[in-house]
Amino acid sequence: MAKPVAAADLPPVRGRYVERADMSAITWFRVGGPADVLFTPADEEDLSEFLKKTPKSVPVYPVGVGSNLLVRDGGFRGVVIRLGAPFAHVSVEGTSVRAGAAALDAQVAKAAGRAGVAGLEFYRGVPGTIGGALAMNAGAYEQETKDILVEAVGYDRDGHRRVFTNEEMKFSYRHCGAGEGIIFVEALYKGHADAPAAIEARMNDIMKRREASQPIREKTGGSTFANPDLALSGGLKSWQLIDKVGGRGRVVGDAQVSEQHCNFMINRGKATATDIETLVEGLRKDVLKETGVELRWEIRRIGEPA
Repeated sequence: MAKPVAAADLPPVRGRYVERADMSAITWFRVGGPADVLFTPADEEDLSEFLKKTPKSVPVYPVGVGSNLLVRDGGFRGVVIRLGAPFAHVSVEGTSVRAGAAALDAQVAKAAGRAGVAGLEFYRGVPGTIGGALAMNAGAYEQETKDILVEAVGYDRDGHRRVFTNEEMKFSYRHCGAGEGIIFVEALYKGHADAPAAIEARMNDIMKRREASQPIREKTGGSTFANPDLALSGGLKSWQLIDKVGGRGRVVGDAQVSEQHCNFMINRGKATATDIETLVEGLRKDVLKETGVELRWEIRRIGEPA
């Protein structure tokens, strides 16, 4: 087990350090042990100085609103960075939309829509923040971040500010290849003009579809698995493969496969991260055994076992 990190081990900052931060309070699953330190930087300069002066031996991990994250029960040995209000700005100029990494995807979609900028509607149905969307090429309803991104701004582990073009992000399905350890702080998108009422109607349709098909009012982490290559899966998506092996409704401890959508895991109230991870790994094993398809986690996992 890695050595715990204390605030005293870290450089002075203008932002805030919280030791033994309760990660279960800021993740959608509502499970997981504490992070040694939670750091909320005051601004980009504060983030940069922290990264420059923090020893490379200290693990650092950025977290948004925890919508696509499973923190293991033993907690995270290191520093979790959570960007706050200074990183949540959204502005629209012409058909360009600039958003901070802490801005909610849905709020960015709505701001664009009010300004008559179309093309970002799919973000209305993507839980989480812009930082997470950049880190995993988030998408929904046949669109992805790569389809609208112009450039992204991030800081590397040495604290250097870097600007990435869409091509330099090296996007693939639910993956960004810009480099390990990049903490994104801002994105610039390009949409196209349309009537705000028409954009709003499309977003309303997305939300109706999402509510009808996903357990959005449960303690869940969103889509658990990325969809496999349909040529290898016989045209079946992840939820269909899980359904095929009898996974719908399966329970481990107080974790359950959603009856509504098999690619969503639910904390019924008292689940542990171990319950959820065991449930998911069991599904992966059964799908591989019975169909030959290896499902890949879409949810990020950090931390140590209890």
